[in-house]
Amino acid sequence: MFATAEGTFLTGSAVFFTQVVGLRAAQVGLGLTAAGVVSFLLAYPAGKLTDRIGPKRMWAVGAFVAAMMFGAWPFITSFGGYLAMVVCFEIVENAAGAGRNAYVLDVMPEQERVATQAYMYSALNVGFTLGALIGGVALAVDDLALIRWMPLFTLAIGILNAVFIARLPRAPHDLARSASGRRTSAVKPARRGPLRNVGWMLSSFFSGTMWTNQVLLNVVIPLWLVQATDAPHWLLAWLFGTNTVLCIFLPAYTSRGVETTSDALRSVRIAGLFFVAACLITMATHSTAGLVTMLLVWLGHVAVTGAELYFSGANWAFQAKLMDPARRGEYGGVAEVFSTLGGRWAPALYTFLAMSWHPAGLPGAGWLVIAGISLLAVAGFHPSVRLAERFLTRESIADAPAGDQVEVAASAS
Repeated sequence: MFATAEGTFLTGSAVFFTQVVGLRAAQVGLGLTAAGVVSFLLAYPAGKLTDRIGPKRMWAVGAFVAAMMFGAWPFITSFGGYLAMVVCFEIVENAAGAGRNAYVLDVMPEQERVATQAYMYSALNVGFTLGALIGGVALAVDDLALIRWMPLFTLAIGILNAVFIARLPRAPHDLARSASGRRTSAVKPARRGPLRNVGWMLSSFFSGTMWTNQVLLNVVIPLWLVQATDAPHWLLAWLFGTNTVLCIFLPAYTSRGVETTSDALRSVRIAGLFFVAACLITMATHSTAGLVTMLLVWLGHVAVTGAELYFSGANWAFQAKLMDPARRGEYGGVAEVFSTLGGRWAPALYTFLAMSWHPAGLPGAGWLVIAGISLLAVAGFHPSVRLAERFLTRESIADAPAGDQVEVAASAS
């Protein structure tokens, strides 16, 4: 429901912002950048708040408020209103996401966490596909009045989604907060937090670098296709369609057997190989023509999808194995901060390297640098994860129910 609702709005958002609200493209980009900066600054506080009030409550309240905010979109008519709205929405939705991630890890048995997130990933892709179809129908009608009021559809589905979230069973952390009341609400675990866990911060940074596969997928390869090859532009639709189908049907397969950090590191290595293969295959299309170019660009895009799928499974395992169960929200906030540092620079750098950097007259040489960056991230992951594991061992952090650990901390105090 979440993905269908937001997918519908996102599909028509370019038309909505430029033709309904009346913004210039540069203003839209500026607003999104500002929202990203504010979200980055508030990621850690949002994580700590999740631990304080409980993950389910954070998720449900955030989802409800985010849905309600769509009711204001039809009445936004200026850049100032757009800027305030997009910043507030980013804050609320990221807070809801922090609650959702902590809830899944908190409520699911350890052996089911990775598989659960794989199925959720598939479900999200199904939802975004349905949303794209609904939004596409609305765009095909070519009626600005319909586009103006389309956010109300997202509002309605979003409220229904929040109701279902509220009906989910409470996680151990939620039960502990309810049972202990105000007496333990201010109690923090005696162990050191994620800002002392250098391994977690480093692995989160390298995670952000590995996730730059999405920059290749959504930005660099499409630009390369249009500007550096003779492939027809309609191939872009085929590329994104292939990615969506693979991300619906393959996550459960590519994450199968990922149960330990060693398994996850193996998946990181596989993801790195796919990343490098995508760069080399795409680089070769500069010198090809016709059907060969089309096939190679498609294979490069499939390889990027392989990197996305295998790294997703690894990332879910790291979240399940390397977080303090009593501080999952806080750990998630720190991960958001450092993953942003590890990858937010990629759109500008990768685009420059692929499209404009041609040393010694060698077209596409920047793809080799992009591939090298991914290999550095893979290499950095291994010592970082082991460092994080040693921190957990020193702090005697076991994967017990979060509620139990909150109670133990309260008793100790």
